[in-house]
Amino acid sequence: MHIHILGICGTFMGSLAQLARDMGHRVTGADTNVYPPMSDQLRAAGIEIHEGYDAAQLDPAPDLVVIGNAMSRGNPAVEAVLDRGLRYTSGPQMLADVVLPERWVIAVAGTHGKTTTASMVAWLLEAAGMAPGFLIGGVPGNFSVSARLGDTPFFVVEADEYDTAFFDKRSKFIHYRPRTVILNNLEFDHADIFEDLGAIQKQFHHLVRTIPGNGRIVLPAGEAALEETLKKGCWSEVERFGVGACIHMQLLSEDGSHFAIYENDKKMGEVSWEQTGMHSVKNGMAALLAAHHVGVPLAQGCELLSAFLGVKRRMELVGEVKGVRVYDDFAHHPTAIATTLEGLRKKVGKGKIIAVIEPRSNTMRMGAHRDTLADSVLAADEVIWYQPEGIDWSLDDVVKASKVPAKTLSTVDEVIADICLRNDDALNVVIMSNGGFGGIHKKLVQALQEG
Repeated sequence: MHIHILGICGTFMGSLAQLARDMGHRVTGADTNVYPPMSDQLRAAGIEIHEGYDAAQLDPAPDLVVIGNAMSRGNPAVEAVLDRGLRYTSGPQMLADVVLPERWVIAVAGTHGKTTTASMVAWLLEAAGMAPGFLIGGVPGNFSVSARLGDTPFFVVEADEYDTAFFDKRSKFIHYRPRTVILNNLEFDHADIFEDLGAIQKQFHHLVRTIPGNGRIVLPAGEAALEETLKKGCWSEVERFGVGACIHMQLLSEDGSHFAIYENDKKMGEVSWEQTGMHSVKNGMAALLAAHHVGVPLAQGCELLSAFLGVKRRMELVGEVKGVRVYDDFAHHPTAIATTLEGLRKKVGKGKIIAVIEPRSNTMRMGAHRDTLADSVLAADEVIWYQPEGIDWSLDDVVKASKVPAKTLSTVDEVIADICLRNDDALNVVIMSNGGFGGIHKKLVQALQEG
């Protein structure tokens, strides 16, 4: 079957494309934002990418068109699909219909940490010999791809609360019908489609309604928004972890790179890894418990988790030049920015941290979080806010409210030039964006090398 995917370079759709290709289908696609690592993966898989959304790409007509949730009415390719009466579906629905039937689905949901936690679960099952399939919105360091079919019934999926498509406004995760679910956290986000936190909780409760009675929900203890969601009705097993719960941990290093897991008073094992920050520790605990539900003993899980290599674009060290370390991070919400910088601060101690932040997500561009941005960077020594085109509010007020030195710049070249003027012996530059950011990461490393 010939499957054509509109919006193929998105993390979800690109991963779905690779699964369809592995199932023997001919897969093509189109996008306007073609950048690594997804573009490299797709080309390596032999998937042809068409630049743009002209209607001509549908000649001859594919057997099925999968329409990404970034597509809307008025898009030339979408209009051609509808006018010609071509068969179409959404990405989540295709995943549910083609890949997930009769599989034990492990879904990872939450405002923050979905990609990293799903990658941890996939690695734990893989290292335990359970050969899972997975679809993750990033490239796990322990694997070379973001998706694969797997050789067993187990399938790990990053379960996003964003809406499915212009013709299906339910959250993506409603389609997956998991047996094991991680609910990492829940905050207001996606202001472009949700009016308030209650609207997001409603979608999360729809997910809870799909979990079978013999399924299990794993969540951190004390998360008020999640507890409120479960009070709306819960018909599955619930396992909490953290302070006051049966499963808890003890930090053995301040930066979170070494910790122990306990079940009541019994020590189950220790994790020693390259990840930092309490958010990473919590992600790891959730992954351990989800894998335990599938059949991986906690003691074995701790040992295996120590070999977890992280995820591309999640505090990924992309280069080190003359003492300057350049990191690429996907954070695009004040909480994620804060926890990421706090984790790095505990790792580097008094080393200087410069955060370079592009407010690129729809929620950021709408200004929904502008009042909390200034306090999200307190762990940094200095902040460069990138003022993108096309938003109707200025970052100047964020700079004025900042308790650390801050400035706004409006071009990638300006940012690179500013950083290259520094002569600090130990400088950590964290570039935060959920997009390609004009290729700033490689350009900065190259400029530092040439300087």
